Amino acid sequence: MGKIFKTKFTTATIVLIPACIGINYLGKLFASLLKLPLWLDCIGTCIGACLGGPVIGAVCGAANNLIYGLTTGDNITLVYAFTSLCIGLAVGILARMGFMSTFPKSFVCALGGGLAAVLVSTPLNIIFWGGTTGNVWGDAVFAATQAGGMSVGIGSLLDEIVVDVPDKIITIIIVYFILQGLPRKLTALYDVNAKTERLD
Repeated sequence: MGKIFKTKFTTATIVLIPACIGINYLGKLFASLLKLPLWLDCIGTCIGACLGGPVIGAVCGAANNLIYGLTTGDNITLVYAFTSLCIGLAVGILARMGFMSTFPKSFVCALGGGLAAVLVSTPLNIIFWGGTTGNVWGDAVFAATQAGGMSVGIGSLLDEIVVDVPDKIITIIIVYFILQGLPRKLTALYDVNAKTERLD
């Protein structure tokens, strides 16, 4: 278990964190401006988690929400900083366990990240927003469940599932192919068992 959480705080890692936060920021901004039925706000978190481990993933996720919320005035984003932290942890743990080694296995990472998001966000949705997520597609499902007489808890859970699970699947697919395209000399910088940290 100690190896899973082992973290290399090197120059490469320090550079990785703001780069991943920037990717998250742009992804969320892009989805928000185009009113997409997805979040696209944790691509950087998952890259950081896969390369640097769960601790780095958690830092990237939480920091992105705080920075985005404070710079755009989006208070809703601030509430979900803990969700992003948990997504980074979940994906980082699963990546360290080998679930990003092949494309089929990467779907386990996607489901793990999606499950973390659903379990953490659903109670927050109920507490702060009456069960809605603020996502058009998800909230349409929530409205349908309420019209059908379902409880707020079940409606909010289904609302979160229909948004977060597809979002994390798409996110992990993107991350998998990004990581496959990175040169070995670069990814070796984040290998906790590697001896060298040089690019040349």
